[in-house]
Amino acid sequence: MSSGVRWLVPVVVLLAAGCSDPADPVYPEDPDTSAISTEYDPSLEPSAAVLALVPSDATTLEVTDLDQLRLTLGFGFLNREASAAERARFWRALPKAATLSTGMLRPAAEELRAYGFGADDVAWEATYAGGADGWVMAFHDDVSMTQVEEAIRDRVGPLAGAVLDAERRVVTSAEPPEGDDSWAALEEVVDLVGQEANATYVERSCLPFDTVFGEGMEAQLAEAPRAALAALDPLEGFSVALGGSLATVKLGENRPDAFDRLRLDEVMPAIRPEFGAAFSRGVADPSTGRLGYDLQRPSAATALITDQHLPFAVCGD
Repeated sequence: MSSGVRWLVPVVVLLAAGCSDPADPVYPEDPDTSAISTEYDPSLEPSAAVLALVPSDATTLEVTDLDQLRLTLGFGFLNREASAAERARFWRALPKAATLSTGMLRPAAEELRAYGFGADDVAWEATYAGGADGWVMAFHDDVSMTQVEEAIRDRVGPLAGAVLDAERRVVTSAEPPEGDDSWAALEEVVDLVGQEANATYVERSCLPFDTVFGEGMEAQLAEAPRAALAALDPLEGFSVALGGSLATVKLGENRPDAFDRLRLDEVMPAIRPEFGAAFSRGVADPSTGRLGYDLQRPSAATALITDQHLPFAVCGD
């Protein structure tokens, strides 16, 4: 979908309702990632479109599709003519949903009012970190880029020092990378994104055991969990796409250890919040390397992602 205002459409489910048999996972069709190039394309889903604007040195990416969240939460009618009260209701409801951002421009709302735009005019936004830190913001089609340019020039809030691409209606925290120096040139990353979601998290490596389960816990493992850890294949990256009620994890194609990774939370040390309080009724498909979960508590899911307490992504021995 483009970065313009989107009309209400049915949310694509990630798993069939009531599916709990690990032998019969049901997933949506994969997006056509062959269409992704190193050029920015606003017609792609945000998690795919943003890759061209993320420098290759970055190791993590968080994308929040605010337009999709407006649809999910029942605020698909919001536009520039909507009342302040209606807009405020959306932002109050947002923390209850699966989101990795609560609006980067919101802290500067008062300052931005003079420029005629604000957080309500952002279609999606993303942050990246690791070897390079920064952010990307895409605006709706009816926002004046002249006013955005003025706010950047006046160094308003997070827009201080930002770079505007007026034609493509995108603002970045720094000059965008050249095509071959962006995530869009990394085939292993391209294959992990592109699914419609409220929010998407992407990591270009597995997660250290101590990060997932706590420092020193690996030394205390009993024989069974130690064997489960040793059985895992190497993992070079993964993504988590959070929908309204379902979540999809992508580990990369051909994962013989998909079921092993699905069950890790059952044999490994407990984490807080509990993994099952956020993700439940897991299913796996080794051929595509996808895991699917019911999303129990969106706030718990985002906490686990933010803290990197994700058992399925742990590095093996």
